[in-house]
Amino acid sequence: MEEKKFITSDLSLAAYLTMKGINLLRCSKTAAGKFEFLFDDPEDKAPGLSMSYLNSEFCKFDNHVRTIKKMLYKN
Repeated sequence: MEEKKFITSDLSLAAYLTMKGINLLRCSKTAAGKFEFLFDDPEDKAPGLSMSYLNSEFCKFDNHVRTIKKMLYKN
């Protein structure tokens, strides 16, 4: 049986996936300065959960946090 993995650079999505029980195997920063989160996803749930994340209150909350951060760092 092939091991299924899921990779994302999105910190908020990574947090959501861990909240939903997807096992985080590794998190790192690439040479380009981006984050990389590697998940063990044997049941291939992460792609569907990624879509659920986009429609969730968690995503809306995160967008508001990002907007407020931009306001703070703008000054």
